[in-house]
Amino acid sequence: MGSFLQVAVLSLATGAACAATDTQAVLKAADEARGNVRGIAWQVAIEALQDERVLDSLVYDIKARSFNVAGTSLAPPKYRGNKILMLGPSMWFYKQGLSKPVPISLRQKLMGDASYGDIASTNYAGDYTATELPDDEVNGEPCHVFDLQARSDKVTYEKVRYWVSKAREVGVRAEYFTVSGKKFKSAAMEYGNLVSIDGRPRPFLSRITLRGELLNGAVTHLTVREPRVEPLPDYVFDLNLFMR
Repeated sequence: MGSFLQVAVLSLATGAACAATDTQAVLKAADEARGNVRGIAWQVAIEALQDERVLDSLVYDIKARSFNVAGTSLAPPKYRGNKILMLGPSMWFYKQGLSKPVPISLRQKLMGDASYGDIASTNYAGDYTATELPDDEVNGEPCHVFDLQARSDKVTYEKVRYWVSKAREVGVRAEYFTVSGKKFKSAAMEYGNLVSIDGRPRPFLSRITLRGELLNGAVTHLTVREPRVEPLPDYVFDLNLFMR
């Protein structure tokens, strides 16, 4: 009887461990399609719209390696040369005239409904504690659904409900919540780009559409252009060289 109970307990523990490993694998694969690779660069255009009319726009050149991100503003001219640097959960901003980089929060608003953290890589697998919810569909596509709770207050969002395509292993929808549990923003993700990772073709993020909960006709698009996997040297992410 004792041996039977030991085997049963071991089986349950093994099953739970496998489930946790599966969850991590799903989230890591989805993170990979948002920039979590050894070296990748892209351009992102941010547009804030009201009733389909562009109110403001920005273009950043982004270089990412794992969860480190360096970005330089390319347009419009008044913002050209502004820089951001993210090392893990910490981020800095710099522009001409500043004596040193300024620490900023990933949650700080960049434009429209977009935060600075929205243009960086995601680390949902590492930055959040995940609880699996019942499966769902997004536009007819079967999805895993996860409740993500932030492990620290340095990440972009406190709580995320996240839909990941079972077939494509990419995040297709997200809802963002305050500490008190109030939903304040949602996102739909598209993957029209393709990159090669370890010799394997992989869908890569092409657009995020952000909508605030006011539903007043305001929307923010983040369009990712020309992603390319390439080696990135250490100096790209060196804070001491950030102002050069």
